[in-house]
Amino acid sequence: MNTLVSLSIFPVGVGENLSAHVSEVVKIIEASGLPHRTTAMSTEIEGDWDAVMRVVKDATFVLAEKGLRTMVNFRADIRPGRTGTLTSKVEKLDSILRGEC
Repeated sequence: MNTLVSLSIFPVGVGENLSAHVSEVVKIIEASGLPHRTTAMSTEIEGDWDAVMRVVKDATFVLAEKGLRTMVNFRADIRPGRTGTLTSKVEKLDSILRGEC
């Protein structure tokens, strides 16, 4: 079942510089081979539910297994019969904003 998730995974109690920790999370997501996009506030991942959930678990536990308290903010959009929603949703919005629809 195609799933698009938006998530942020980060440690708590490690000071203000989270970039090194967050980069470990993003490396796990990149290694998954699933379509993804990272922005300043979150990462979106698309794929089959089981594959996406496996990546979310692995990315979460890369920090938790170091003994770090780890926060996960998570949203999911499950669209049976759809693929490519990671890009198509943005493309449709851009088209509307350009007055093409």
